[in-house]
Amino acid sequence: MARLQEQYKNEIAGAMQKKFGYKNVMEIPKLDKIVINMGVGEAKENAKALESAIRDMEIIAGQKAVITKAKKSIANFKIREGVNIGCKVTLRGAKMYEFADRLINLALPRVRDFRGVNPNAFDGRGNYALGIKEQLIFPEIEYDKVDKVRGMDVIFVTTAKTDEEARELLTLFGMPFSK
Repeated sequence: MARLQEQYKNEIAGAMQKKFGYKNVMEIPKLDKIVINMGVGEAKENAKALESAIRDMEIIAGQKAVITKAKKSIANFKIREGVNIGCKVTLRGAKMYEFADRLINLALPRVRDFRGVNPNAFDGRGNYALGIKEQLIFPEIEYDKVDKVRGMDVIFVTTAKTDEEARELLTLFGMPFSK
């Protein structure tokens, strides 16, 4: 079992229950899933770009990535409906906690000029979105094998009802919010 998962069961759930005064243990917010999304704009001209993005994503997540397709045609971006434009991975359970642990304790401290993540990137329903500018911050990505630096979106989906509850949950997990 992942270290963060153990920590949630032993400490974090109790601290959340004390702070917000939940009567039932099922009310305590928990991490539901983590979705990692990588939009690959040049995939419409270059299929190899999407393949290398998928390879990087699978190394980072430790799970097979799913190709995302364009929902609508957009003439200004030269995109037709159904064209491959990115990839995503949805992590749940032990893999989710293991990824969150690696992101918070290994990858984020490796970001240049890091002063913490934006504390205002909550969506109003208890979910948190985090943008990463380059995949090189993850230690499992080898610098020599990277063809192009790509960013990704990491979305933490929680069962919290409010942003305040979600912020407290992620803070207890060790998310370094900027002051």
